Amino acid sequence: MAVTFPGETDEHRQARDRLLTEEVELRRHMERVAAARRALPPGGPIPEDYVFAGAFPGEEPVKVRFSELFGPDVTSVAVYSWMFPRHHGDDRPVPPTGPMAELPFDETPCPSCTSFLDHLDGVARHARHQMGVVVEAGVPVERMLAIAEDRGWRDWHLVSSAGTTYRRDYHGESEDGSPIPILNVFRRDPDGTVRHSWASELMFAPTDPGQDPRHNGTIDTLWNLFDLTADGRPTDWNEQVFYG
Repeated sequence: MAVTFPGETDEHRQARDRLLTEEVELRRHMERVAAARRALPPGGPIPEDYVFAGAFPGEEPVKVRFSELFGPDVTSVAVYSWMFPRHHGDDRPVPPTGPMAELPFDETPCPSCTSFLDHLDGVARHARHQMGVVVEAGVPVERMLAIAEDRGWRDWHLVSSAGTTYRRDYHGESEDGSPIPILNVFRRDPDGTVRHSWASELMFAPTDPGQDPRHNGTIDTLWNLFDLTADGRPTDWNEQVFYG
């Protein structure tokens, strides 16, 4: 099928057709990577059945074991480690009112993580019918729920890992306790064993010049949207929780 658009030049169409060939190959490569991810051998079992405090937005927190994050008909759970509190030295502003404004600045959540969760909350609404979608942080779950209500989230399962070694075990924090925004996926075997399946380990891989880790790049809708424009990703801007 030949595609053209009003007013385009032959030069533009030829360049676009060459790019389309690259995009087709990218699609094929993405599927090869996804197939290799699905074919990974079983990962290690979780070292303990962590006990979290958790709730969906609008609910009262309850104690929940890690194995209970799956539900009766769910075999995979994705757990995002929210940088809450934010990384030391992150000086992006918080809103002048609301739950973030009521916290000491260094105890507020990372704006980039919060933006990431903003645009994936709608995805979680659909994904949770097939898999568990969980946001974990080391702060009390009541703080997480207050931010969730303020941001309008409805479908994240929020859990506090405070008092457990989960964040340290699964690289949600560094040895000095600094937060790391990693995404971990777990799978439950037919016998009930919960195993680690995959993690966004690009966070720890060397980057090419001018690139950030892009460890969750394939599902980051905001930055992928920027990639579709002629301007590309902004180089002097970051996501904010407050655009004053």
